[in-house]
Amino acid sequence: MIIFYSENIQTCPELSAEDSGHAVRVLRHVEGDEVTVVDGVGHYYHCTISAAHPKHCGLQIQSVQEEQHWPYRVELAIAPTKNLDRMEWWLEKATEMGLDRFTPLKCRFSERKELKTDRMRRIAISAMKQSLKATLPVLDEMTDIKAFVQEPFDGQKFIAHCDKDAPRQLLSHLVQPRTAVRVLIGPEGDFSAEEIALALANGYQPVSLGDQRLRTETAALAAVHTVHVINELKND
Repeated sequence: MIIFYSENIQTCPELSAEDSGHAVRVLRHVEGDEVTVVDGVGHYYHCTISAAHPKHCGLQIQSVQEEQHWPYRVELAIAPTKNLDRMEWWLEKATEMGLDRFTPLKCRFSERKELKTDRMRRIAISAMKQSLKATLPVLDEMTDIKAFVQEPFDGQKFIAHCDKDAPRQLLSHLVQPRTAVRVLIGPEGDFSAEEIALALANGYQPVSLGDQRLRTETAALAAVHTVHVINELKND
């Protein structure tokens, strides 16, 4: 099954230039063919092609189906690595697994102080379509950690840091099913002591992702996977 993406399909029922080219030139779709389109906010549109144009393929909506979204939120806030390829790989895999929001954090020891989200958004859209999802993660601009940890959040808040001398529990032991979860993942040099203290003062629980030493993007993916697995196991 191949799905397409159209952010404004309700008001402008046609595919983007990229998806139009894929549908018409590559897949050889013609007028009257049936296609499935997602809007990125949880809906599948079952459509027929009304104008098989390779740059603006017109659609006629036949029916709409709501996605069976997981009954909780998964939010990750991460200090991006210097190597952007590693962040793009993480976002692709996390979107496939199920991610609701990604916030790049500016921390004291951050290797990267800026992050352009245009390319990240394209990667997330591709991963959403590849995994047959209808919900696109919210992608924030770079945010200072001091402001972010003071932001209200109705759910469980965790900070995964590497200070082995500080008390931490395994994330898998603390996640409550059907509850929104937000996890902070620091840079390769970890969070500063001041950043950890500020997060704890704002209700974040210190957690570990296991005994292994993980790179930033690996730790972030492990956190997403842990939240989903705990929910699946406890709902059996």
